[in-house]
Amino acid sequence: MSSKRFLRAEQTRLDWDAPGLIAGVDEAGRGPLAGPVVAAAVILEQRQPIEGLADSKKLTARRRDELFDQILDKALCCAIAQASVEEIDRLNILQATLLAMRRAVAGLRLQPAKVLVDGNRLPVLPMRAESLVGGDATVPAISAASILAKVHRDRWCAEIDAAWPQYGFAAHKGYGTAAHLAALRAHGACEHHRRSFAPVAAVLGRGGNAP
Repeated sequence: MSSKRFLRAEQTRLDWDAPGLIAGVDEAGRGPLAGPVVAAAVILEQRQPIEGLADSKKLTARRRDELFDQILDKALCCAIAQASVEEIDRLNILQATLLAMRRAVAGLRLQPAKVLVDGNRLPVLPMRAESLVGGDATVPAISAASILAKVHRDRWCAEIDAAWPQYGFAAHKGYGTAAHLAALRAHGACEHHRRSFAPVAAVLGRGGNAP
């Protein structure tokens, strides 16, 4: 076989889905004005199905907490990772999100053959990956990842609220609500605020990118 024909055969083979484990990946915290962006990766165990998996935004906080524990207990493996406020400000929120996703996949105890990511952007990964808009509502492994990421970040907000009660992080979860913006104007930015986001940069008296 000529080298040219061999190259075509290899390219054709790479277009097929590889058999093996599939991981779902999703993030939480791209939009808020404060805190890390969190990503989770989950490989579900088919022999231990989890009832009620759905887009985390469609679930109540209580139901998310219940499913969080079930996912940790029943999933074949899972990992939660994040990119810090400093990384968000240095890289931009998109690149920091992709970094958190790479860290989550790298943190899995088992390496998947394929990764399914919610949204329309993919992190650079060493295995086959596919982005799916709305995947958190249609792919159980992505739904599970969205729940892990959301609950983990919400719990971070609750912890930070205890140290910085004047901002109301437990209530607004870092998003730019009227109450949060008022607190920023009254108290300035704290160490957890994203300096590159426009509302925070405005308080600091310099330019910044909108979230």
